[in-house]
Amino acid sequence: MKNILFIHQSADLYGSDKTLLYLLESIKDVANVIVVVPEEGPLTEEFKKLNIEVFIIPVIKVSRQLFTNFNVFKLPFQIYKAVSIFKKKLGNRKIDLIHSNTIAVFLGAFYSKIYNIKHIWHVHEIIQHPKMVAKAYPFLVDWFSDCVVFNSVASAEHLYKNKPKLKEKSTIIYNGLDRNVPISSKEEQMLLRNSLFKSIDKSSIVIGLVGRINRHKGQQLLLSVFNELKKNPENNIYLLFVGSTIKSQLFLLEELKDEIKNKNLENFVTIVDFQKEIWKFYDCIDIVLVPTTDIESFGLVAIEGMLSKKPVIASNHGGLKEIVIHNKTGLLFEPNNASDLKKSIESLIINQNLIELYGKEGEKRAKFDFSLEKYVNNFKALYNSF
Repeated sequence: MKNILFIHQSADLYGSDKTLLYLLESIKDVANVIVVVPEEGPLTEEFKKLNIEVFIIPVIKVSRQLFTNFNVFKLPFQIYKAVSIFKKKLGNRKIDLIHSNTIAVFLGAFYSKIYNIKHIWHVHEIIQHPKMVAKAYPFLVDWFSDCVVFNSVASAEHLYKNKPKLKEKSTIIYNGLDRNVPISSKEEQMLLRNSLFKSIDKSSIVIGLVGRINRHKGQQLLLSVFNELKKNPENNIYLLFVGSTIKSQLFLLEELKDEIKNKNLENFVTIVDFQKEIWKFYDCIDIVLVPTTDIESFGLVAIEGMLSKKPVIASNHGGLKEIVIHNKTGLLFEPNNASDLKKSIESLIINQNLIELYGKEGEKRAKFDFSLEKYVNNFKALYNSF
């Protein structure tokens, strides 16, 4: 069996974290897997349950902070330290293949060059800022990789613009997942809804956004639109946010809470922290929202919503355009356009038969085009090609 080293940027359980977990769970019997992450967290807990070996060491993560206060000059020392730590932990074990599960981490890139190991760079991002970094990435990815895997056409075309030759060693593998628990009963859904909202009834519609609370997921945009929708007394709707912030951005959560209070929406909007058992929350939502303000490279939340038989309203950009079929599995609206988002939500409130129709069509599409089996088989074939 091949010894495959996976490098990842975090230990959370959001989009790219989940896709890595699903992949490793499916291949650990046909490959010897080692994972490197920078910290302990929900993801490492899941790896340990699967008896997957995990190293907690620096992964040389590239961020905007790296390019401020001369931090970039510390990079060579960080590289030397991280490579040395990993080499010591690894001992004499041979690595056949390195899979860097995001272009935000560089440990795999440097280690593969130093020790002449084949390197797969798995691109989950569309980086636009800082512009200097965005322009440099296509060349860095080309130089440091033997194969580039993109999670969508959108993420591929973003790098192809400045480095067309990347196509020669690239492939597109859509993320995939399965729903491993049955859909909650109507009674269970109502119990959860009653625990989340005080005055909700059976005729109420719950719209929900699942995802990390940050500047680009669209929580503020959706809250603003929801406030406008509530001005119509006939709109019997509620809003659920499911997600947490990173420690350095706790102020974003406080800003969101303050906005809810200032708009007198405390009885109609609920924020729930990150949930490991997420499916029951999708089940109690009627319409799943993915209103990202920046371009999303894929959008796993859309797939999760579709697997839960929910219509998805998403921003019409990036990988989301490749997942949601407008007027069939949900609706696409003009990104950052509050008026268009409001119109999309209203159209489903008015035509509630479409909620069930789009939900059923979405489930079919998710199971056929974005299955875990297809995702895993594509990677197994790729690994076997080396």
